[in-house]
Amino acid sequence: MIKMALFGCGRIGRLHAQNIAQNQGAELMQVYDVQQLSTDQLATLHNCEAALSVAAILANSDIDAVLIGTSTDTHADLIEKSAKAGKAIFCEKPIDLSLDRVKQCEATITPYNVPFQIGFNRRFDSSNKSVKNALVTGQISDLQQVIITLRDPEMPPQSYMETSGGMFRDMTIHDFDLAWFMLVEEPTEIFTSASALVNPEACAAVGDIDSAMIQMKTASSKLCQINNSRQAVYGYDQWVELFGSNGMLIYDNQRPHDLKSFNATQTGKPKPYQSFSLERYAEAFVTELNAFIDCVSNNKPTEVGFEDGAKALALAEAAYQPLETRKSVHL
Repeated sequence: MIKMALFGCGRIGRLHAQNIAQNQGAELMQVYDVQQLSTDQLATLHNCEAALSVAAILANSDIDAVLIGTSTDTHADLIEKSAKAGKAIFCEKPIDLSLDRVKQCEATITPYNVPFQIGFNRRFDSSNKSVKNALVTGQISDLQQVIITLRDPEMPPQSYMETSGGMFRDMTIHDFDLAWFMLVEEPTEIFTSASALVNPEACAAVGDIDSAMIQMKTASSKLCQINNSRQAVYGYDQWVELFGSNGMLIYDNQRPHDLKSFNATQTGKPKPYQSFSLERYAEAFVTELNAFIDCVSNNKPTEVGFEDGAKALALAEAAYQPLETRKSVHL
């Protein structure tokens, strides 16, 4: 039984707390948030201790592992403190908004050799895993092209955009990791086209974009395109296409059911899921936690480690450069 503590009692923290509490291999011992009311409410909900500080959790010798679900600007500090305290670490993406800070964090925690997993939950999604398994077993022979589409149901609040680090670090970072997962080799060239099409006013206020197409090429000339939009009025739009020398693999949007209904207002299948955490990726969040607990319990390497988080952030930072230069960037 892995005894865990949670940093962060907001939306993503509450989701992780529920998954920990329901996991047969873990026990949620303590929770902490800078908002005391949020801490107390979550502790009451899951019948665990409301910690008074980060230091109190890290000083607790009964705690085996911590899950970091706080705001991004606190991740690197909490990772370093947790590693020094000898705790296994599960951290939501990204590690930080600065690649230099990520490198500094890696140098700090490496000597402590604690298990670390970054929260790229899409690696654990059954659709992504089935497509990857089909690729690995040679069903399309040599991979030539990867196309990844991600469109959210609606724009996030402007207050969120002000601190998110930009769409590429906040949203597309999942797709950068997924691209690496499918390509199995690092991109060496990247070009980006982007616009503010959904809400130009909000984007102008924070200096960001809401629509993008990103093209990447690997050393062996494999091609990858990522399509993003902050808003798809029909729901959460997520699909992947792998094209190879001997065929193609596609997984389409997941829906609540596959029933086709035809009437005055609908022809065909229902809309895709509207929420990534409560619907589309609910199973993936559980599966990634299971994987982390298994690694900690059995002293195994994690499937998605610190290096994966650093690589995805490096691509996110590089993706912004062509917006200024209008030229592809060699990585």
